[in-house]
Amino acid sequence: MRKKNQEQTKDPNPVFETLSHSSDFINELSRSEEYLYSISYFRSLINGNLLHEQVLPFVKQLHQTPTLEGLKEIIPIEQVIITSDTQKIEEALHRGSIAVRIETDWGKTLLLPIDEKKGRQVSTPDIEFGIISAQEAFVELLDTNLNLLRRRLPTPNLKVVEKTVGTVSQTKVAVIYIDKLASPQNINTVIQRIEDIDYDQILDANYLAQILYDVSNTIFPLLLNTERPDRVSSGLSEGKIAIMVDGSPHTLLAPTILLEYFTTMEDYNMSWISATILRLLRIFAVIFSIFATPLYVAVLTFHYELIPKDLLETIVASRNLVPFPPIVEALFLETSIELLREAGSRLPAKVGQTLGIVGGIVIGQAAVSAGLTSNILLIMVALSALASFVTPIYKMGNAIRLLRFPFLFAAQVWGALGIAVMGCFLLTHLMKLTSIGQPYLEPIYPFRLADLKGSLFRPQLRFLNKRPTNLHPQNQTIHRSKPKQGRKGKNDFYE
Repeated sequence: MRKKNQEQTKDPNPVFETLSHSSDFINELSRSEEYLYSISYFRSLINGNLLHEQVLPFVKQLHQTPTLEGLKEIIPIEQVIITSDTQKIEEALHRGSIAVRIETDWGKTLLLPIDEKKGRQVSTPDIEFGIISAQEAFVELLDTNLNLLRRRLPTPNLKVVEKTVGTVSQTKVAVIYIDKLASPQNINTVIQRIEDIDYDQILDANYLAQILYDVSNTIFPLLLNTERPDRVSSGLSEGKIAIMVDGSPHTLLAPTILLEYFTTMEDYNMSWISATILRLLRIFAVIFSIFATPLYVAVLTFHYELIPKDLLETIVASRNLVPFPPIVEALFLETSIELLREAGSRLPAKVGQTLGIVGGIVIGQAAVSAGLTSNILLIMVALSALASFVTPIYKMGNAIRLLRFPFLFAAQVWGALGIAVMGCFLLTHLMKLTSIGQPYLEPIYPFRLADLKGSLFRPQLRFLNKRPTNLHPQNQTIHRSKPKQGRKGKNDFYE
């Protein structure tokens, strides 16, 4: 091929001239006998093998079909379009397409999508790891994530609406829902909010979530982000809406409720008794994580009479050499735990695990030996930190960690009354939150008994025959039981 500037002084299409300033953009002219053609592409975005095997051999035979329409018919590539729209041409080139033009009609461009789709392979979930559940997680490629989802929901009603957001990043966003099941109001709300985004770059699904929140001044996640395809397919079957972002391994589910952040997909892979106990254990662990240390500070600062006599001697002995008030030692330990956790998450996996274990033991033992804190508070802070890890969703775990600090300060100022006041503020805040216009604290407020059995408890599968009311599904019945003819009572033993 010969360079463009050897045979043509100026390109009639300004897009190609502008993109030629980039060193990885190829814009060349060549001849197929008496016909001159131009081929343009970003070499960093296309698949070189497809270019040489399925494009160039046919382009070099242009003299046999000297029109773009004829060339389109013989090239064995799908989704080939012919356009003169400058914006479409520029977008397609940045998506990994090849632009072919011929001298008989420079105004039209044949776009051939042969982008190089490189990315990591589907692997096990790192954040929402499960033992008796599916071992697949989303990756950064949107098409791969859609493939994982459609394999689990092979229904023609599964609809995907793609939008482009970000004036600079031009990020593809896919809104996914099951037609004739998801609420049209929720669908329109999500699509409208995405269309209204006016921002330079959208780099991740969690980046997008902050823009789509109903309320920005909150530490609670209002859209559930997950890396598990089985969780997304389950949510879509209930009537939720999924939002995928190209380049992000996480998917957003909306609308969502608070109690949903304490459930896992493993709850439905074990007996309902075990699942219910474990779910209640997670909720208790979260409550313990928030209130344990503040209650310790409140009792030792204001309410000595609440301490049993047998325990009082132990507490006095443990605090005998501590020169600081309870709030200071509590803040010291809580801050140390957060520093260890943050440092461990930023280091390589093996080093981070070692730092968390060794650092916690060394710092804790040294703090007690130096008289900076009591061993009883050290145990409580460690249990509180451990309890915050039981939350399946990472963002909710972060919110629980941050909640402990305002409760600590309230306990220092007003004791148990301060904890009660902070609890009222927290409850009021949760009651005001909404997710895509739906109440965040449902089914507690507004109280809905039918939804409570599936969120707070995990009933038997035969009783899970209604979809959540807060989703406003078009079809609320999950399944209809059919009478079984001639069925007899089951016996444990056959004689």
